Amino acid sequence: MSRIGKAPIVVPNGVEVKVDGTKLVFKGKVERELETHGRVNVEVKDNNIVFTLKSDTREHRAFWGTYRALASNIVEGLSKGYEKGLEINGVGYRAAVNGKVLELALGFSHPVNYDIPEDITIEVDKKATGLLVKGVDKQLVGQVAAKIRSFRPPEPYKGKGVKYTDEVIVRKAGKTAK
Repeated sequence: MSRIGKAPIVVPNGVEVKVDGTKLVFKGKVERELETHGRVNVEVKDNNIVFTLKSDTREHRAFWGTYRALASNIVEGLSKGYEKGLEINGVGYRAAVNGKVLELALGFSHPVNYDIPEDITIEVDKKATGLLVKGVDKQLVGQVAAKIRSFRPPEPYKGKGVKYTDEVIVRKAGKTAK
């Protein structure tokens, strides 16, 4: 039985929630929708969102916790926002934001240009080696950070590449160490 689905979601100030049929509509900095397809019952009462089971089948129990977690992520994203940090390590590796394009110099013969999605902002620090991906959608922030990291993942010998700020690269000794 899901323990996540039982917990109500407290809606903070600045975020409005309405139930529109089988859809939850969230309004904050931007507007987000969560379609439940009628798999769970949703009620909004006293600034709390409460999810209940439609029936006691295995499928509905799985959706119960899933939709509660998705709704919680939307509420947190609209109130606080999400951010993911990246570090660029390597000689001559750097990043710059020009309009809605992220330009990365990652040791290739050409710069890597990445079009920044609509709801995402990317900040580059003064040294041009640190990136901060920000947005209200947790999935989109993680996806953009993963895409940027995939251009040059960190390698285990020198640690060169793009890594998450909290990621630990396990270094290998190389062939000179015996």
